[in-house]
Amino acid sequence: MSNHCHNEPAKHHHDHAMGHHHGEISEKNVKYLFVSFLINMLLSVAEIVGGIIAGSVSLIGDALHNTSDAFSILIAVIAFKIGKKKANNKYTYGFKRAEIIGGFVNLILLFISGLYLIVEGCSRLISPEPIEGEIIVWISILALIVDVATAKLSHHGSAHNTNMRMVFLHNLADALGSVGVIVSGLCVIWFDVYAVDGIVALLIAFYMIYQAVLSFPKVVNILMNAAPDHIKVQDVANALEKIEGISNVHHIHLWCINENDIALDCHLEAENLELIQEVNKILLDEFGIEHSNIQVEQNSSCTKCRL
Repeated sequence: MSNHCHNEPAKHHHDHAMGHHHGEISEKNVKYLFVSFLINMLLSVAEIVGGIIAGSVSLIGDALHNTSDAFSILIAVIAFKIGKKKANNKYTYGFKRAEIIGGFVNLILLFISGLYLIVEGCSRLISPEPIEGEIIVWISILALIVDVATAKLSHHGSAHNTNMRMVFLHNLADALGSVGVIVSGLCVIWFDVYAVDGIVALLIAFYMIYQAVLSFPKVVNILMNAAPDHIKVQDVANALEKIEGISNVHHIHLWCINENDIALDCHLEAENLELIQEVNKILLDEFGIEHSNIQVEQNSSCTKCRL
């Protein structure tokens, strides 16, 4: 999963309070996600049981990775449902950050699972143990079929939504992991080489940790109300100060509500209140900012809050 606020500037102007996000997941896509979750969980159970019977740590590792991805899918579904709830007097910003919080939990679980696999993989490399190659191959072939099928399901909507795209990429990576486990099983059947099982487990582990470490800063930035990477605060100020009638823009706060929604508040020194409409249009058209809270002041009336 990639939890990163990275909107491209909007191409069409919508009312800033009721704007439609092209990155939102449709109800149909949510159904695809839930089906993917169920299939992945069933597959994980089969891989864990098969891994225990066959004595394969790489198969169990693939199951752990698959389980992590399955829960990521479930959290995306739950977050979508929660995110649709309207803001109330306590949660005045609404519930859209549920997805980001869930993603943060998933990253921690993914990282811990990766560490566990490194320990197990190294243990198998130091002391290889006999494994049942035939069981590994057949279960991995089943896993590969399921991974390809769920990747196809999650591909719907992946072009316009980061979460859907990350689910698709994770399922695609699962398919590649299944190929690796198949290779491990074939090495046992054809060459009686057992160390490959540990090597595949380590590769899966390093991929899991890599994904967690790569995504962690982006998720933390959103939770810490950091400005989106592609927008500079000074660029926003410069764009607004070009509007005739605005003498100064200051006290700017720019942050991500979730991965798709950018919010801003600022103070403007201006004489004409009607300039707000033009300001909102520029914020949306040039920076993709739909949520804004703008305080208009008389010139030089707010010297203490200038940045």
